[in-house]
Amino acid sequence: MRIPRIVITAMLLAPLMLAAQDKDSFTPMAMDSGFGKMDVGEPKVKPEEIIKQFAAKESQFKKALDNYTYRRTVKLQEYDDDDKVDGEYFEVSDVIFDSTGRRTERVVMAPTVSLKRIAMSPSDLQDIQQNLSMLLTTEEIQNYEIKYVGRQQVDEIECYVFDVAPKLIEKKKRYLKGRIWVDTEALQIVVTNGWIVPDDTKKGQEDLHPPFMTWRQQIDGHYWFPVYTIGEGVLHFAGGHGYMAQDVHIKQTIKYSDYKQFHADVTLIYNGQEMDKGQPQQPTEAPKK
Repeated sequence: MRIPRIVITAMLLAPLMLAAQDKDSFTPMAMDSGFGKMDVGEPKVKPEEIIKQFAAKESQFKKALDNYTYRRTVKLQEYDDDDKVDGEYFEVSDVIFDSTGRRTERVVMAPTVSLKRIAMSPSDLQDIQQNLSMLLTTEEIQNYEIKYVGRQQVDEIECYVFDVAPKLIEKKKRYLKGRIWVDTEALQIVVTNGWIVPDDTKKGQEDLHPPFMTWRQQIDGHYWFPVYTIGEGVLHFAGGHGYMAQDVHIKQTIKYSDYKQFHADVTLIYNGQEMDKGQPQQPTEAPKK
């Protein structure tokens, strides 16, 4: 998010959420406090093998998602110094295919934007449109440092927990920095928590993003796709070029619904074999709204 080029009133907000710029000492968002106690003992499977397997499945899931239509609902709210909503960006879009089979989007609802303190930036739209929580594929995994943290219960699913961070940030690329929860049985990511980086922190032209958490559910019995993302934090804009410094409390939610397979011949292949569709596992639960 960026500061619009208008006169801005300085705000004093208590830092009740994670500050979006505090990425060097990552800790999960407070909303994961409902998860089970962390077991820091050695995993039954070598961490390197877990990483290899979940990355392979990420590649397959991302490819499968390209053959699905779905509805995406985005809401971004900003809060005033009394912590009341005083500006909003809202859009409902259907991600579909046109008559030629080309991927496209159709806006279903987009009321007038009422944001006052910030403006949506190209990187915000990129993060939303390209679903950048699905970054840890086999093709991308070599770009990350991945550290095993322990085991933790997420709803009814036992998970391996890993911290992830990019080894090197290349220009015009976006990366995940944060924490993931991987199903210990299926070895696939079910929850993602962190930031999409980098931010532009240059004074006067900051482009900042809040920490987020994404939950997935099992679609069609075997594809684990995102269903709900929530991001909340205080963005600190240092000001510049005559503009006053300010902190802006924002909250963003993204809902993904109505997944429908477009191509009937989509097959999920893993280790050279079609994945067993079997019985669906118990999906993780997104928070109640």
